[in-house]
Amino acid sequence: MKKLAKRYAASLALVEKSKKYSLQEACELVKKTATAKCDESIDVSFHLNINPKQADQQLRGTIVLPHGNGKTVKVLAITDKVSEATAAGADFVGQQDMLDKIQKENWFDFDVIVATPNMMGLLGRMGRVLGPKGLMPNPKSGTVTPDIGNAIKEIKNGKITYRNDKDGNVAVNFGKASFTAEKLLDNLKAVIETINKVKPASVKGTYILSATISSTFGPAIKVNL
Repeated sequence: MKKLAKRYAASLALVEKSKKYSLQEACELVKKTATAKCDESIDVSFHLNINPKQADQQLRGTIVLPHGNGKTVKVLAITDKVSEATAAGADFVGQQDMLDKIQKENWFDFDVIVATPNMMGLLGRMGRVLGPKGLMPNPKSGTVTPDIGNAIKEIKNGKITYRNDKDGNVAVNFGKASFTAEKLLDNLKAVIETINKVKPASVKGTYILSATISSTFGPAIKVNL
């Protein structure tokens, strides 16, 4: 049996394995289990009663976190509205020149691409490059829009995306260990509210089968919803 690292073992000892913690308790406890020297990310993972093979049970969308998730997001804007995108805070702005840079230089020094609808013809040719990395802009996630300035501002202010995996799980990063428990709680409530709102109509029975929160290097903490 593999021996646990002392730090992880100490964090694990703080968590009652069979207990489901209230949201408040879980947010306070996850801070105590985040003992690494870095500012660990805090994630929530849902196991959902959905069948991702069914088109109407695939979940994908956005959440605006009240306090952001603590990450600095680099935005690449593909648009002819250069001044609007720049004023909104885009880190990189361009059109075909930026797409050429990605292809020729394997350049991915950004986290999100936003685009105006008239640029999707150019971006469509990049599907094989951007798709596998989850970077292709999509109207459902608000990254394809004529109001590109507002889209950039929302992303910079804490708007994040989510989508289910092939096993019906959804994982969302909703903060940092340096956040107060109150800020983590506000963000967690926003995530849970969104996941509940997007419950597919065809799902019968219990929708959220389980939910846990954890820090990057900490143990999972079961949450009572």
